[in-house]
Amino acid sequence: MRARLVVLVSGEGTNLQALIDACADEGYGADVVAVGADREGIAGLARAARAGIPTFTRRVKDYSSRADWDTALAESCAAHHADLVILAGFMKLVGPRFLDRFGGRCLNTHPALLPSFPGMHGVRDALGYGVKVTGCTVFIVDPGIDAGPVVAQRAVLVQDDDDEAALHERIKVAERALLVETVGRMVREGWSVHGRKVRIGN
Repeated sequence: MRARLVVLVSGEGTNLQALIDACADEGYGADVVAVGADREGIAGLARAARAGIPTFTRRVKDYSSRADWDTALAESCAAHHADLVILAGFMKLVGPRFLDRFGGRCLNTHPALLPSFPGMHGVRDALGYGVKVTGCTVFIVDPGIDAGPVVAQRAVLVQDDDDEAALHERIKVAERALLVETVGRMVREGWSVHGRKVRIGN
């Protein structure tokens, strides 16, 4: 059976598109069965629509509390029988009610080599610190901010003339490839989480 992926987006959806393209290969082992968003009118939802993938939007402001939004988001993902939920540029923190349903089965990416440079400005912070190597991380989502167990990482060299935009663009290319590769391995080979260690396959 092919794994069922629900992808959550907040913007352009370039990581989503990479996953949609990968799933077109019969050997990949997964299908994007739904795309969710925290706002309307974004390119990520348009990408899903063009691919014939069902979508849903759960805006925080439409709920009386953040906990109610968190529950609604979890229920929407569960309604599509998600095996794996992927936060692909999703700019909201999921909470305890969501993680009760999808703990250990929710992935995110970050444009730095965690645990270095977590937070919203990972590329800027790495560049400002003067590191010679940065990169991207795929990790299991937990209650912290960019704090979950690391699944995979890929290094990106910092060039002497890099600015934030140039470095971030190279990291995004590496990030898309790493996400597609990692999700594919997880769904085909299985995975397990033991404390902070994630193992793909037996």
